Amino acid sequence: MVRMTVTADVSRTPVSKDLAERARLLAENCDEWLHRVRLDPQGRWYERLHADADHEVWIISWLPGQSTGFHDHGGSAGAFAVALGSLKEVAVNGNGTVSTWTLEAGQAHGFGEHYIHDVRNVSTAPAISVHVYAPVLSTINRFDLSPSGELVTLKTEQSEEW
Repeated sequence: MVRMTVTADVSRTPVSKDLAERARLLAENCDEWLHRVRLDPQGRWYERLHADADHEVWIISWLPGQSTGFHDHGGSAGAFAVALGSLKEVAVNGNGTVSTWTLEAGQAHGFGEHYIHDVRNVSTAPAISVHVYAPVLSTINRFDLSPSGELVTLKTEQSEEW
């Protein structure tokens, strides 16, 4: 395990704003993909809907209590929008502090390429979200957050593992 200082990028770049709008529109127009969604009590269910040289789109379902754990997106900018239900997001800021908010259906959040967060369903109902990343994800780093605000790297996952 490697300890590191938090260097999350919480800025909203033009790219992340564009990705957030794409995710919001896809979440709003869920008739095209909603039939593909599954609920899995063993863990979050996810499926990649689209990938090209520019970006990729994923849909994820969340039962109550399911979460991502702290992670980054391996250098990709991204965004997610809630299509159904609500999701709590916890972001690690560059100064080591933590920010928390809840996104409801119809809301989206974009983020830069060095962003570290945890997303979870803390409600009593399922949730569904749309995620857009640019460029296409190649790695995800997983972290644990120490009581002092330090991130401890747990592992790096390659895209072949998803």
